[in-house]
Amino acid sequence: MNITFHGAARTVTGSKHLLELNDGTRILLDCGMFQGMGEHTEDLNEHFGFNPKKVDYLILSHAHIDHCGLIPRLVAEGFKGKIFCTPPTLDLVEILLMDSAHIQMLDAEYSNKHRRQNNLPLLTPLYDEDQVTEALKLFQTVDYLQECAITPSVKFQFTDAGHLLGSAAVHLSVTENGKQTHITFSGDVGRYGDILLKSPQNFPQADYILLESTYGDSLHKEAGPIEDKLLEIIQQTCLNNKGKLIIPAFSVGRTQELLYALNSMELKGILPDLEYFVDSPLSEKATKIMMNHPEVYNQAVSDVLKVDKNPFGFKGLHFIESTDESKALNDHHEPCVIISASGMAEAGRVKHHIKNNIGNQNCTILIVGYCEPNSLGAHLLRGDAEVSIYGERFEVKAQVQSIKSMSAHGDYDDLLHFISGQDPKKIKKLFLVHGEYEVQQHFRTKILDKGFPDVEIPYQHQKIEI
Repeated sequence: MNITFHGAARTVTGSKHLLELNDGTRILLDCGMFQGMGEHTEDLNEHFGFNPKKVDYLILSHAHIDHCGLIPRLVAEGFKGKIFCTPPTLDLVEILLMDSAHIQMLDAEYSNKHRRQNNLPLLTPLYDEDQVTEALKLFQTVDYLQECAITPSVKFQFTDAGHLLGSAAVHLSVTENGKQTHITFSGDVGRYGDILLKSPQNFPQADYILLESTYGDSLHKEAGPIEDKLLEIIQQTCLNNKGKLIIPAFSVGRTQELLYALNSMELKGILPDLEYFVDSPLSEKATKIMMNHPEVYNQAVSDVLKVDKNPFGFKGLHFIESTDESKALNDHHEPCVIISASGMAEAGRVKHHIKNNIGNQNCTILIVGYCEPNSLGAHLLRGDAEVSIYGERFEVKAQVQSIKSMSAHGDYDDLLHFISGQDPKKIKKLFLVHGEYEVQQHFRTKILDKGFPDVEIPYQHQKIEI
């Protein structure tokens, strides 16, 4: 058999790995959208590097768009097989893909206004809501630790990856010529001691491992001080400077972590008396889904639920739904906190909030997660004096801060912990995926030092026999 790395190869987004068995069966692990890749993003998302019609099955690790975002396009181009995921992942995928289709439509309309004025080619969304509906018909859910046989020679099971509601590592068992091969795909690995979720589960011994490496050269700070740092920034921006605090945050996962932290402040009696806006209909839906799956919470959150039925709600919180309500925030001149998607500030309503407040030195833009190097969020983090938003240049006068410890991705200690239950001598090859190449090179050394004999960093569209 062989495996070809069609995405998240020496880069972080676009997760897609195609396993082809000797009998011709093709199994795709994830089908993610590339994000924040600058001028190359559109081309990368339009060309899979393989024929969707020839893919038999898709196994999805979790619902983040860089892992599931191209599924409707895959189906539109001829994929007709089953798509396997955990039940919470399906709940999230439905709202995330619908939201993705809607955002693509709105962003295309907005950008095309400028393109028409400059006689530039018009943008077309990758897919629409009808194509999302068709794709959702192919999903089949599988619980954690449930063995699922998809062919007589292929079975798999999910274990909890601790990264996101429903996130899973995938463990495949493939029998060819009487020989069984065990392949683990980590998906994205969460934190041990996450704010909300249980820690990643141990998994069976593998022969080959595909391991994410987003923070393979970094150590996060302890999760404890997040509330302190967030409170400090709110006080400085909103109380002292009388400005707005804009927080780009992914609608699923990061927004709920922020709401949980703010709710904890209220329980302690230290939450500043302000208005807190979550400007994302998707975030409200995701928060309700999170409330419907208490089985994923860690013990600390379970304990909070004993005294507070809603760990994501507090005084002053408003969920913004309509576009008109979102636009009205531009005329809201009182100090406030606005949490809005997307997390990399690459799409959605948060780009408009940044555009409208980036020239105000009293305001702060707070980055609370990973940003692909070419994304708007990354340009802000690097301290660029000017940034481009919807094709226009803006001088950065607002303060830019970050809370790096809020990442849902494990750091290199977490990742090494994740594979620590494996016997390195039994691992024939470990592939590093979902990471920047320089980071992966550093992390490769750390893994080799742990006794793993063969660690490879595949490049885009590289095919490797296993």
